[in-house]
Amino acid sequence: MFETENIEFKATLTDDIYKEVIAFINTEGGTIYVGIDDHGQAVGLKNIDDTYTRITNGIRDAIAPDATMFIKYTLQDNQIICISIQEGSSKPYYLKSKGLKPNGVYIRQGASSVPASPDQIRQMIKTSDGDIFETMRSIEQQLTFNDAQEAFQKYQVDFSEDKYIALGIRNSIDDQYTNLAWILSDQATHTTKVAVFGDDTNTVFKDHREFSGSIFKQLDEVFAYLTFCNRTTWTFQGVERIEHSDYPPEALREALLNALVHRDYSYSGSIIINVNEHFTEFISIGGLLPGLSEADIRSGISQPRNRNLAAIFHRLRLIESYGTGIRRIYNLYKNCSAQPQIVVTPNTFKLILPNMNAQTDTSAPTQIVSQPLTPQMETLLKYLEDYGELTDEDVMELLNVKKTRAYVITKQLCDRGYIVAEGRGSEKKYLLVK
Repeated sequence: MFETENIEFKATLTDDIYKEVIAFINTEGGTIYVGIDDHGQAVGLKNIDDTYTRITNGIRDAIAPDATMFIKYTLQDNQIICISIQEGSSKPYYLKSKGLKPNGVYIRQGASSVPASPDQIRQMIKTSDGDIFETMRSIEQQLTFNDAQEAFQKYQVDFSEDKYIALGIRNSIDDQYTNLAWILSDQATHTTKVAVFGDDTNTVFKDHREFSGSIFKQLDEVFAYLTFCNRTTWTFQGVERIEHSDYPPEALREALLNALVHRDYSYSGSIIINVNEHFTEFISIGGLLPGLSEADIRSGISQPRNRNLAAIFHRLRLIESYGTGIRRIYNLYKNCSAQPQIVVTPNTFKLILPNMNAQTDTSAPTQIVSQPLTPQMETLLKYLEDYGELTDEDVMELLNVKKTRAYVITKQLCDRGYIVAEGRGSEKKYLLVK
């Protein structure tokens, strides 16, 4: 006798046996003989009853999901334990102590049991859980939900752990986090990139930012940045001053929500938002689902790619109902000479919002609104008058704000000519303009 792709020998019981069981159940099954050495010689077990109990209890306790239904035990000559393993139906099986990582997931390769690669783990998850990304088990299981907890509390929706399965954050197979949980978590790796250009061909950079973290964090920070970029002009009608934003704030919000909720998260690329003098375009990965057309989208027909994510946003009242966001955007532009556009490719969805002020009569007397200083701005200017210089860390501490908000406030002061930034990175400091 000798070891093969389906046969493994163990002279004695060691913890390695659980890796062998996992490798067989994740591949095509096999048999482990405990009491036979590597040369195929029967050496027997001294205390076979104790060994038998340790094996059965250990396999039950060390491996997830539950593998016991695919395993049978027999005794040979009251010296050897034969463990017969079938291929499992809920792959990947893994060591509970390691999780869904290569050092916890094993497959059979020739006569050896080896760690599965991340791609092999993803393929096993896809085969077992189906081809819906948000419902698959996440490879990353060390997740936290500080931003999600804050968002749920803000809208007075329960986010306790006993709701996780109902929300789609955990699965019912082995109580593991799903990819939806990963998207909502503080450890999410998908990003949103925003670039501001000085030309309509989007080749001359004026500014660019990349936003990461939980989808809730990206929603808040990207919308704040787009609001900052959304300039306001005014016109006179008699003695009345009428203010006009480049874009309806609600249109920006709906376009951003549409990109975040409907993008294909199985790809690692970023949502791209390009801003220039005449339009802003939102580009998300993932074309239309089969059966939908651009006309369907404009008329309000919706088929969510990420149903559980859309349901959570609906529960938090971030979206009203499926399909209304695009219709609302078109309604906001009903009196504008330029209309929003939808451009679809097999792998992308692009929504283009025209700059309303760029469509108006350029001969009309318009002027950029001189915004008053906010209390936060006044605090920073007073500090500079007293101490002469200011760092990003000083801004965050003085105003009790996060880095993104600190950036927005200091940039507004720079743009208005109150302060100037010198240096870069950790060496950057702000000075009053004399």
